[in-house]
Parts: sequence; C-alpha cells; structure tokens
Amino acid sequence: MMDPVIRSNRRQCLYALISASVVAVCVCIGVTMNLVTLYDENFDHMGLRTFCMFTVDSNILAGLTMLLCIPYTIDGLHSGYYHLPDWVVVMMQISVTAVTLTFLVSLFILSPMKGFVLIFTGSRFFLHGVCPVVSIITFCFFINSHLIRRKELLLSLIPVFIYASVYLVMVVVIGEDRGGWNDFYGFATRVPFWIPALLILPLTFGIAWLLRFVHNKWCVRCRNKDARLYREASEGGLRQVIEDMARSRKKNLKLTDMEIPAQMISYLILNSDTDMDIAEGCRYYLEAYLDADEGVKMA
Repeated sequence: MMDPVIRSNRRQCLYALISASVVAVCVCIGVTMNLVTLYDENFDHMGLRTFCMFTVDSNILAGLTMLLCIPYTIDGLHSGYYHLPDWVVVMMQISVTAVTLTFLVSLFILSPMKGFVLIFTGSRFFLHGVCPVVSIITFCFFINSHLIRRKELLLSLIPVFIYASVYLVMVVVIGEDRGGWNDFYGFATRVPFWIPALLILPLTFGIAWLLRFVHNKWCVRCRNKDARLYREASEGGLRQVIEDMARSRKKNLKLTDMEIPAQMISYLILNSDTDMDIAEGCRYYLEAYLDADEGVKMA
C-alpha cells in the first residue's frame, strides 16, 4: 500500500505543476498579445514599449519563477519526494508579491478609472487577472517546502523599488519631451508625487507580509497533517512511527541518495508527548532505513 504521506505529497506536486504551468503559459500569451498589438486606442504602450509597464515586468518575473518550480515538480511526481530549494520559494514570494500589487492596482485603481471590462479583457485578462490570481493560489497553497522568514520579506520590495526608481528617472528627470516616458500611471501628474512614493513600498510590504502569513500557515497545516497520517499508519510509539516511515519511504521513493526528512521528524516530535529530540529521531530513521537496505540492524 502506498505511503499516505507520499500520496499526499504527489497530489500537492501535481497541483503545483499544473498551476505553475498555467501561469507560465498565460504570461507568454499575454505578453505576446501586447507585442503583436502595435496600436491600442486605450493604452499607449504596445509593441516593444509594453516592457515599460510594471504589469508586464512583474508577470514576466512571476512566469520565470514558476518555470523554476516545474522541474522539481516533475521530479517529485517520479520520485514521490517533492521539495523545492529555499531560494526558489523566496523567489516565488518576491514575484507573487509583485503581481499581487499589479492585481490590486488593476482592481481598485485602474478599473474605477477605465472600466472593469477594459482592464480585464484582451491581454489584460491574463496579465491583470489570471496570472496574479493563480500565482497567489500556487504560492499560498501548493508550495510547502520552505517557511518564509521575516528578513526575507524585505527582498519582496526589490522589484517595486527598482521599477519606481526607473519610472522616476524616465518620467520626472528625463521627461517625455526628451525621450523618456509619459506619466501613464499618473503618479507624477494626477496626484502629488510624494503620495505614491510614501504609499507604494509600505503597501508592497503589507502584501508580502499577508502572503507570507497565509503561505506559512498552510505549510504548517500540511506538515501537521502529514505527521498525523504517519502516526495513524503506525500502532506503536513515536520511535516505531519513525522507523515505519523510514522503511516505507525506502520502499516507495526512487531516490539515488538517501534523504533524512528532519523537518517531518521534528513535526512528529512537536505533535507527540515525548522527550525525544530531533537528533535522536533522525538516528532512529537512519538505522531503520539502512536496516531495510542491508538487512542488518545497526547498533
């Protein structure tokens, strides 16, 4: 019988693969539609000028980070061990924060100004709607490899800070008359420039904090669920649970190198009334894994 946690892991892996692929494909569709549309009476920046838009840049960043996720999900479906490197998860936090800002600006600022239908049709259906929403769902509910730390939140400000700096130079310092950009977001002409300058970064940080909160909460929930599944699958004490987990994973996972799931063992310990520490739990796992491999019980 398939290990229940491996089955759950593969299901999460499949959801992540599908949703990440949807984002990557929709970004390609949306950006391509903008590139081949040389004129739009409602939007100045079409063709190559589309890359001036934060909407396009943030979606491209999101699409690239979702592409980083795909090889690990494919490997996870084959091996049953779905795990993303920490840096990939942090990159997803950064990019999803950027497209969430795009989504909120489109929904609450651009839609009242230009109309909901206009803002969420054509290429904007993908770049303002589908990609941001699917990216948020993917990051919050299908990426469970790494708990985002508080200090990593500040990294989410980098894309917005870079774009805001470029926008300031091109619109205010250089100006449209000298080859710069027109103020298509209205940050310098429709409102005093200091208002968006003071609000955008705090808003971005708030978005990043909220995404981190939901992501981390769901990660902990999934890990507690996996720990519960292992306890329910074994009738013995915690040591027996860990040893059964090692034998099950040895039998079911097609890994070239042994992986000790220290994180899972820590959650088993946290959810049990035991004096066992993580090092001791990892030792029990190693002994049982090698015993299943060699048929020899290590001392």
